[in-house]
Amino acid sequence: MLNEVKKSGTKSSTDKIERILITQPKPLSDKSPFFELERKYGVTLDFEPLISIVPILGKDFRQQKINISRFTGVIFTSRNAIDHFFRTCEENKITVSQDTKYFCITEAVALYLQKFILYRKRKVFYGADGTNKSLFDVMNKHKENLSFLYVCSENQQDSDIVNWLKNHNCDFELAFMYRSQSNDVKGAVGEKRFDIICFFTPSGIKSWFNNFPKFKQNGMVVGTFGDNTKAEAVKQGLTPQIIAPKPKSPSMITALDHFLAEHAKNN
Repeated sequence: MLNEVKKSGTKSSTDKIERILITQPKPLSDKSPFFELERKYGVTLDFEPLISIVPILGKDFRQQKINISRFTGVIFTSRNAIDHFFRTCEENKITVSQDTKYFCITEAVALYLQKFILYRKRKVFYGADGTNKSLFDVMNKHKENLSFLYVCSENQQDSDIVNWLKNHNCDFELAFMYRSQSNDVKGAVGEKRFDIICFFTPSGIKSWFNNFPKFKQNGMVVGTFGDNTKAEAVKQGLTPQIIAPKPKSPSMITALDHFLAEHAKNN
């Protein structure tokens, strides 16, 4: 069973790791590094997204009375935010200035902008290690004379970013262009036993407990991506053991790889 009780609160270094739950959609390409982990360590990866992203349509966005064209800096913490920013601009026939600066939480998010703009380092910035602090360091260097648009989910904003903008007297607005909703995964994962579960958003953790309100970690290894996801995990009584991003683990894949390698070495 999913929440079967173990004797110890953490996984022993001698326990065999067989099944890992990745709480994201299954990659479309067989060349995904996730599948390389399966081959490398002989584990089984299950993919089950805990949340769905619902767009806020252009006509509904207009009710927020935000003039996108006036903002000279845009903050992105996910690829979803990028997708919905440019979708909203297209639906509302808004042309984004070529001089707009973009501030991204990670390099991977920044590189995703290539799908929509001509990527130039002088206008695309990202934190060194994927943490909020490193993002703030970059924003602090460019905040003078910039007005920031923080593109985020209607029901999930990063309070650290909002507080930083307020505390530094920045001209900013929150732009709600999508919202997240919990998926019902009880039937898909409820009877399986996982050794590791990897979370990527605070909303994902909340969805998990919506599905399994009596869930206890009980020896399962928990991985979290991002400061806010880690904080939500701790709030829900979980103890994350795989944590990303870090300088040597900028992604969940690299963090998981390092954990599995260390586990294999101990065995």
